[in-house]
Amino acid sequence: MTLELEVLDESAMQALGGQLGEALGWRGSIWLEGDLGAGKTTFSRGLIRAAGHVGAVKSPTFTLVEPYSLATGDIYHFDLYRLADPEELEFLGIRDYFTENSLCLVEWPDKGAGILPSPDLQITIATQGSGRRLHISAGSSAGQTACKRLQGEA
Repeated sequence: MTLELEVLDESAMQALGGQLGEALGWRGSIWLEGDLGAGKTTFSRGLIRAAGHVGAVKSPTFTLVEPYSLATGDIYHFDLYRLADPEELEFLGIRDYFTENSLCLVEWPDKGAGILPSPDLQITIATQGSGRRLHISAGSSAGQTACKRLQGEA
């Protein structure tokens, strides 16, 4: 199942992040793809704040992962942009983050090819005028359910 959405501004992108986090039940994995500045971190910020985080949500560009322990569960926000080799994820203990009780957001997932597990949702963000166009693909039954929930079908 795939969805095509238009997002007009930053607040709409953050709201969509929250809606998709809730639609997934705050569990699973979301891959975020797009050029620098496309809105991957903005989407993540909205999701993390909707899950209950109060305060700054920074991009984990230099730390690779930022953990958030919230009432909804654990959320791990990855930014793999600076990753030189996917094997580095093994040293990070990547498999320990992807559990049935966590939600993992992964920016630049192509940098972890061959190591990362398949996503529940894969989101590609492209600039469209002053807004963004999102292509959302479900990669699992949980992802399909989330897409249906987002459309108001489930």
